[in-house]
Amino acid sequence: MDSIAFWDNVGISIRARKILQKLLAENPVLENIIRNADNVVEVHAALRNWVMPILKRNPAAESYYLNKSTDPEPEEKLSWQDLAAIRILDYIDNAGKEFPDQNIGGQLAQTNPFKMLWLATHKGSSGAEAAFFEDMLQLFRQLNDTQIRTHPTKSQVENWMKKYPSGLDPVVEELRQDNKKRIIRILIEKIDSGDISSRRYSFESGLSFANKEKLMNEWWLDSNFHLRFAIRSPELLNEMLDYTLTEETMKVLKKARRKGIPFFVNPYYLSLLNSYIPDYVVGADMAIRSYVIYSKQLVEEFGKIVAWEKEDKVKPGEPNAAGWIVPSYNIHRRYPEVAIFIPDTVGRACGGLCASCQRMYDFQSGRYNFNLDKLKPKRTWEERLPELLGYFRNDAQLRDILITGGDALMSSNRSLKQILDAIYKMALAKIEDNSLRAEGEKYAEIVRIRIGTRLPAYLPQRITPNLGKVLSEFKKKAQKAGIKQFVVQTHFQSPMEITFDSKRAVQLLLESGWAVTNQEVFTTAASRRGHSAKLRNVLNELGVLSYYTFAVKGFKENKTSFTPNSRLMQERMEEKIFGTIPKKDMDFAQHLLLHPQKIVESIKSLHKEAELPFLSTDRSILNLPGVGKSMTFRTIGITRYGRRILEFEHDPTRTHSPIIHKMGKVIVIESKSLDEYLKQLEEMGENPEDYAGVFGYTIGHTEPRMAMYEYPEYDYQITKEITNLEI
Repeated sequence: MDSIAFWDNVGISIRARKILQKLLAENPVLENIIRNADNVVEVHAALRNWVMPILKRNPAAESYYLNKSTDPEPEEKLSWQDLAAIRILDYIDNAGKEFPDQNIGGQLAQTNPFKMLWLATHKGSSGAEAAFFEDMLQLFRQLNDTQIRTHPTKSQVENWMKKYPSGLDPVVEELRQDNKKRIIRILIEKIDSGDISSRRYSFESGLSFANKEKLMNEWWLDSNFHLRFAIRSPELLNEMLDYTLTEETMKVLKKARRKGIPFFVNPYYLSLLNSYIPDYVVGADMAIRSYVIYSKQLVEEFGKIVAWEKEDKVKPGEPNAAGWIVPSYNIHRRYPEVAIFIPDTVGRACGGLCASCQRMYDFQSGRYNFNLDKLKPKRTWEERLPELLGYFRNDAQLRDILITGGDALMSSNRSLKQILDAIYKMALAKIEDNSLRAEGEKYAEIVRIRIGTRLPAYLPQRITPNLGKVLSEFKKKAQKAGIKQFVVQTHFQSPMEITFDSKRAVQLLLESGWAVTNQEVFTTAASRRGHSAKLRNVLNELGVLSYYTFAVKGFKENKTSFTPNSRLMQERMEEKIFGTIPKKDMDFAQHLLLHPQKIVESIKSLHKEAELPFLSTDRSILNLPGVGKSMTFRTIGITRYGRRILEFEHDPTRTHSPIIHKMGKVIVIESKSLDEYLKQLEEMGENPEDYAGVFGYTIGHTEPRMAMYEYPEYDYQITKEITNLEI
């Protein structure tokens, strides 16, 4: 008996049966169809006859269902009932299809929801879980208009935002100072006892505790101190948190260590987690905590984690999943215009390890770690840089270089300056090369450089005046080499990560002439009502513009932090919408990034002029497990676990590798059901009723990128040739 046939004969739970009874009682037409059908084929035919007339009331809905719509924002013309009708028909059209599901180790997952309803009704079987029946119950409430879509008001969103303090609030700052004192006291004890030692950070004999404490506070301003004394064990982590971690959490963390998952939490970032939690900050540090504390699923899957972004699997000299040929592990590429440059050594490390890190696959393989000695390259940068950057020089379409990792700012100022100087020389050489090429045959020149770093949040002590000087001096000369856009792309996950230290770090970056943009990952804790809106608000106060809000990548290893895409769409349509910049102010907004030194006043002016609580300059996006980013999808199926199956199209607003025309649409099976997600939110203290309607967001389109993020135009015609590509 195959696995599908096996599950067809497995009985359903009492809770599942009760939800099924409710579903049939609320839908006499559906009950009549299922009870009178001899098989699922008859169910499908009767359902289609029932639902198609509903769909035909709206030509836009029928056009979308039949894939004839050319509307870039189709959901704007579809009613809540239309969306339900389309999903039912898509479920019928895709019934019986099987897809590899890495959430269950690559086994095939089948979508056949109406067969499961028929089996459950007639035989009490199908193996479907309660989460599946809950999703189907909500679907037919949507079809029957008994589940009404209601949008929160602006004032309601602002009230949700008030739930989340920021690290700039005086009461929170006071808590962090207490945390810092506790961590410093423990570190002093560890140094005195010899448990930890450092030649650079040590005490002279006979020094009083008060003087040791004073010295520690001076060291606290040094980023190297935090890297040297980073917490690398569950026991020390628990001690630093005043032994407040539960026994179950400690079991998970100890198992993580046995499996080889690195621990690396620097003292500064740990001071942002509260051990004692007063009423006014209950749950406020949850988004931070979920980045430090590993989940049971991550620990179970470590060693079996499959790379989500297939083009990150690099074999030098061979085409990756997108067809790009790259010369080294130092270069990753998805798109024609941009490639990622990953420095050697500390460029492949970070200021800490995020539990839902997109590079966990690389930590698993050992390519990334926190043992800097192991990361030392066999050849010097002087030898390797010209060779690696020659790839950018000799490519016809590359115009944007993103230095990241790991974390780009883990490199020393000297190493970073060496990299930037080499980029400057490469950009000049590309201009010189172009002078010998005819119009229409010229290559794209470098117009944008970005630095990817989480250190303004994780370790703001790294952002120093000397670093600002390196960045400022590079910008001045790089502008002469045609580079026009200079951006630091950072990653703040929570308003609680924004402290006076991180504010100072951002100010230094802006003063150096570099704009700062943010990428948030929409984890479960970050997806709470009003949380992302508050993050945008506080970032704007610092002069930071939001760039992406990312759906969580990965499979079962990230199940705990995964947020279903329907919630990302709900946040976009019901919360982010209140930060939409009016058309009359758009021209002003498009120039914000051009003057980083003035951006704080400019954003404040725009907030006041347009009466906006924050600026929604970000796109809500999923990095596809193939090639590219997108939020253009429709829900075509659902598993017996209640996990939705989404069919994604590639982002039509940007240029891709031509390989996408062969790849076609991309299937994503979500890591958790909406039923599980809402229960998780309830455990976090949320009211599930605040998320009413989340089940109904079943299609999406990719938002257009704001003009401020577009590449500047060339004053010449570039070639259509694509180099370094093999399909």
